[in-house]
Amino acid sequence: MGTRLWRRGPAIAALTVATGLLGFSATASAFDPVYEAKDYSKTLERARIYSTPDYQLKLRTIGLQNRINATTTQLKDPERNFMANLCATGEDGCAGDIRLYDWGPKGYGIVKPILFTARNGATLSGQVWATKAGPTRRPGIVITNGSVQAAEQHYWYAAQTLAKAGYVVMTFDPQGQGQSDIFGEGDDRLEGVPSQTDGRPFFDGTEDAINFFLSSAKNPYKPVPSCETGTSHAAKQNRRVAAGLDTAYNPLAKLLNPNRLGLAGHSYGAAGVSYIGQWDPRVDAVVAWDNLGDADPNSQTGSFPPGAKPCPADPSQRTAAPLTKPALGISADYFLPPTPNTSQPDPESKAAQSVKYSEAGVDSGEIIIRGGSHLDFSWIANPAFGASLRGADETDWYTTAWFDKYVKGDPTADRRLLSDRWFNDAQEAAVDPDGDGNMFSRYYRSRLDIGLAGGGRFDCEDIRPDAMRPDPPSTPDHNCTGFIPRDQDGWTGNYDYVAIDTSPDA
Repeated sequence: MGTRLWRRGPAIAALTVATGLLGFSATASAFDPVYEAKDYSKTLERARIYSTPDYQLKLRTIGLQNRINATTTQLKDPERNFMANLCATGEDGCAGDIRLYDWGPKGYGIVKPILFTARNGATLSGQVWATKAGPTRRPGIVITNGSVQAAEQHYWYAAQTLAKAGYVVMTFDPQGQGQSDIFGEGDDRLEGVPSQTDGRPFFDGTEDAINFFLSSAKNPYKPVPSCETGTSHAAKQNRRVAAGLDTAYNPLAKLLNPNRLGLAGHSYGAAGVSYIGQWDPRVDAVVAWDNLGDADPNSQTGSFPPGAKPCPADPSQRTAAPLTKPALGISADYFLPPTPNTSQPDPESKAAQSVKYSEAGVDSGEIIIRGGSHLDFSWIANPAFGASLRGADETDWYTTAWFDKYVKGDPTADRRLLSDRWFNDAQEAAVDPDGDGNMFSRYYRSRLDIGLAGGGRFDCEDIRPDAMRPDPPSTPDHNCTGFIPRDQDGWTGNYDYVAIDTSPDA
């Protein structure tokens, strides 16, 4: 594809900090199978962590306890119908990163389990995260899973890091995932079934999760009427609360500032939050993990993942939303399952949705992980689910910085968004076949187009150092300027989500 030379007018162009738009080469470089073999091998890096005997022993131990807990839960609450879900018992790769299981017991932070009734009557399971230390009121983040093997514990790496950064965070299993019900109730039993093709659990489920997250003792949670029949399942929620089964409202509501809210989602969840984030006026910003979706759920038919099925009882919940909220996409070189390239990919293809935000005058970006896969964003400790070593850390870094800027309103977030630390990451270099610490895809163009807290804009359309690219520029001004040296980005030392998440709550 040729150069994308869009601009939003001379006034904005004059404020552009970077020069990355000016030097794109219209000629694609030849495909290099030697480089491809090395790049693809990076999807095996995460296995270095969980393939050790010590990790495997802990994984089996926690998996067994998870199965016991799930079985006990089902026996005590036979009304629930989650045991046929792929990750219902939380064993093997379904356990998530077992290094993060001591969050509550070891005093790393606060975590509260939640159960609530979705609009169609399905019981949804999740947790709310925060720290004891921190402001009296904090902004909130809701995280929506991907589909199939994507239970909420696969996203604890992000939830705990965001909680440490001063947020109240909610993780939950959409209908048909993890320990949330497969079916709804009564005439709405089949609404959202199967979730992988219906889509409503990731769209409407995100909205239901927001409603629960923003509930409080003064305003207990009440599910909105179902989409299929318009039936209210509030009676089920009330009955189960009275029986001590469901949660009446967000147990950490006193810590939450309900006026500052961000959404993050993965895969099908990314499609859901891409729409709901623009449609719901309560949301301030969005981060979509592989990748930003359309803000019109009706336009996603035939795409992957597809949009949500209609909402006949309330068609207003499927209206196209204008692009007004800052949105960041984070993607990777490989999709699902990770499959080697056999030809040179289109360098602009991953950032197409992000560019639409910029064309609409809304801050956006697209960060693409070198050698990562669709599974970099869900922590699955199983060699069949390949991922890079540092993809989760890079994801946490940009996710937190994006929310710091657009949800928390922190002017120092610009330093972290523009940091050059991921051009040469020591931990990545230690495992790379060529000792290369660059974390940005060589195949695809990462980008950032954002207004700066101090005025002006940073607009870089190709975040790839020249030496790291297979298609070097034809002009010397190709590289963007304005990146911040890592020793000035406000973070001391290496960035490691496990060290952050397992640090004392103080």
